[in-house]
Amino acid sequence: MPHLLRPPKLPRLDRLVCTLLALGALSACSSLTPQPSVLATSVAFSTTGDLLWTPADQAHWSVVRFPGKRHTHFKLVDHEKRAGTQADAAQSISMLRHNLRVPPEQLGTLTFHWQVPELIEGADMALRHADDSPVRVVLAFEGDRRQFSARDAMLSELSLALTGEALPYATLMYVWSNRRPVESVIANPRTDRIQKIVVESGPARLKQWLEYERDVRADFQKTFGEAPGALLAIGLMTDSDNTQSTTRAWYGDIRLTRP
Repeated sequence: MPHLLRPPKLPRLDRLVCTLLALGALSACSSLTPQPSVLATSVAFSTTGDLLWTPADQAHWSVVRFPGKRHTHFKLVDHEKRAGTQADAAQSISMLRHNLRVPPEQLGTLTFHWQVPELIEGADMALRHADDSPVRVVLAFEGDRRQFSARDAMLSELSLALTGEALPYATLMYVWSNRRPVESVIANPRTDRIQKIVVESGPARLKQWLEYERDVRADFQKTFGEAPGALLAIGLMTDSDNTQSTTRAWYGDIRLTRP
């Protein structure tokens, strides 16, 4: 009998990002089950030039689960006298997602906060089978898809077929690594349209609230070698499905300040 050709499978992280941060009407994707919102954001810059996401609000953010996968639980808590969002992952993966559109000329400094009590043993985001992280802040950007390589165009078409959403033009993640140096860039092994910047590494600063300020335009230029397009989505992700482990983390306020 002739062999049937099967389309190659997208790696777990590729499927995740394609699904959550695709550049379209994410709510229309039939493979997802949006859950009640647990976070909110203002949708316009304030008079001070800030766009602020706070755990105290209750709209606009949605929890996205994945069929056949255990899901990470998110809930609002007061942790060490600070309002935050607690993420609990037990061999699981899911994300909080917010859709928006910030023009590239308004992309300035992104400030975010998180706390991690312990690292995930054996996690390494450069390896597909160990690609887990206790915390991620994920940004998806608009761009000219005609610049996709043949491989990326194929992945985008596969994503569209599997999830109902095309691959984002570019996805930038801020992550905590077990051992890779701070400011190093970890490329996704399947597509260079997904890049991770290590903003924290190792166990030295566990069990404390940490604050980060990132120049979004500079980070995008560093990782993708071009100026960014509009910011179209932001997500918070805690995952432990690849290492089959358990982890917990807390996220605080996220602020985007215009240049």
